[in-house]
Amino acid sequence: LSEFFRKSYGPTGAFHAKPFEGGRSWAGARPERRAIAYDSVGIASHMGVLRRFIKVGETDLLVAELGLYAVRPDLERMGIAHSVGALTPTLRELGVPFAFGTVRHAMRNHVERYCQNGMASILTGVRVRSSIAEVNADLPSTRTEDPLVVIFPVGRPLNEWPPGTLIERNGSEL
Repeated sequence: LSEFFRKSYGPTGAFHAKPFEGGRSWAGARPERRAIAYDSVGIASHMGVLRRFIKVGETDLLVAELGLYAVRPDLERMGIAHSVGALTPTLRELGVPFAFGTVRHAMRNHVERYCQNGMASILTGVRVRSSIAEVNADLPSTRTEDPLVVIFPVGRPLNEWPPGTLIERNGSEL
């Protein structure tokens, strides 16, 4: 897995591949569950899942955070991203009202495909505060970013997502 992540994330910048050096298969928080697709070449795609409490505005909320999403570069643009729907039974089993994830703004067109059929919703203008996985005494221990926030309804409808312009992750990014 670590080699798969280095090859998948490396083209977006050496910094993105660095956490996976030395055989480590997670960048920040360690996933509780993983969905891994294989083909005749090897690992085709990966999605990590971590059940956690986040704070949205003033509301504590149990979610399944989705992260560590990667598709092998030779398979990009082949519709593998729609395999997130295959995680629905697992997300229901976790007993969460929502799944949530964050992506870079450059991924907006890619993520919007999920939202066309009501499977998910993109929130903009929401900042996300996370702990930094590798703490350095000379730097702050948290980071606040302005990513695209993607919400997937699991046990409750999207209109029950709490209001707020700040999400506190209560840990490091998945």
